[in-house]
Amino acid sequence: MRVLIIGAGGAGNVVAKKCAMNKDTFTHIHLASRTVSKCEKIRNEIKEQFSVDIEISALDADNVSDTVTLINQVKPDLVINMALPYQDLAIMDACLETKTNYMDTANYEPIDVAKFEYHWQWAYQDKFKEAGITAILGCGFDPGQTNIYCAYAQKNLFDEIHYIDIIDCNAGDHGKAFATNFNPEINLREVTQNGRYWENGEWVETEPLEFRKMIDYPEVGEKASYLLYHEELESLCQNIKGLKRIRFWMTFGDEYIKHMEVLQNIGMTRIDPVIHNGVEIVPIQFLKTLLPEPSSLSDGYTGKTSIGCVITGIKDGVEKTVLIYNVCDHAQTHKEVGAQAVSYTTGVPPVTGAILMAKGLWGKEPGVWNVEQLDPNPFMEEVAKQGLAWHIKELPCGLGELTERRKDKKAA
Repeated sequence: MRVLIIGAGGAGNVVAKKCAMNKDTFTHIHLASRTVSKCEKIRNEIKEQFSVDIEISALDADNVSDTVTLINQVKPDLVINMALPYQDLAIMDACLETKTNYMDTANYEPIDVAKFEYHWQWAYQDKFKEAGITAILGCGFDPGQTNIYCAYAQKNLFDEIHYIDIIDCNAGDHGKAFATNFNPEINLREVTQNGRYWENGEWVETEPLEFRKMIDYPEVGEKASYLLYHEELESLCQNIKGLKRIRFWMTFGDEYIKHMEVLQNIGMTRIDPVIHNGVEIVPIQFLKTLLPEPSSLSDGYTGKTSIGCVITGIKDGVEKTVLIYNVCDHAQTHKEVGAQAVSYTTGVPPVTGAILMAKGLWGKEPGVWNVEQLDPNPFMEEVAKQGLAWHIKELPCGLGELTERRKDKKAA
């Protein structure tokens, strides 16, 4: 398979190196980014570590014609989009024009509105079908592997699934006063917007980080977790039949929340332009410049991520709850590919999906698909081989109702 990877950040680095580690499948690897120096660094590391040559290019992925030109030069079988979510539609347009298969790890988000939804990309369904090409959406970890855990449970473990709680814990320590584990602009937009969860066919909106719950994460222990809206809820509530409720939880330390709230209170997380010394700037984009590059956090990062799905449903007339999860060690992923575990867990699934496409197990039907609409079994087998081992644990019950609010969110 010939593959074009667009984006050379922390997760893009993992995708490129994992493709190089599977050189029998990926016969040609081309890495492109607006910042070509990042591509050069990754290329040199791949050549030194894996004795594989890759090609690189400078690319502004916002420019559809430039992307079309590069695709026509590279002639990839698949474009893996590891760029910013703002660029999804532009890259999909380039894939349509060149009739090239497409894959990403995060859904489209307009640059001027903190609102990430799938409808913009789902609108490409007929266009991709008519072109005879496939788009696979959200093939990271969450979204991505968490969706596939749910699809695997639906196919193999339950007759009916009623409740899903996706739980995401990073119990690592990067030693910085404040830093984000993926693109700071995307991370802060995600956390500071209102939360949402889906129950009984309706969306229920919450204030940002309004609800918290202590959750016991495998190999990590109990951590305070906060209710967020996350994009996989939108597709899973449609594709998991019989579902009554689905929610998403993520851990944040007190120091992270303190810094984030101060930044929010003084306007540094604003996404609208302001005038500074006669120059128009967007505060959150300026903040991104000041914060550590997520890919720089890898060296010396300690601790683990623990991410999974708590799923409650019926099997043979009996209610049961299972936790399907992965635990990833920051130090081990740094040793393997020079990346922290958040980048690693995002980068391994698209490589796994690409391998399945190369084998003809995924992507057989043209159109636009979320990963849970594809066969989960070969993915689960392959992703474990690629470095993300998964486990199933039976639990006495699910996570229950929303009962605990943050103290500062309680009604007077």
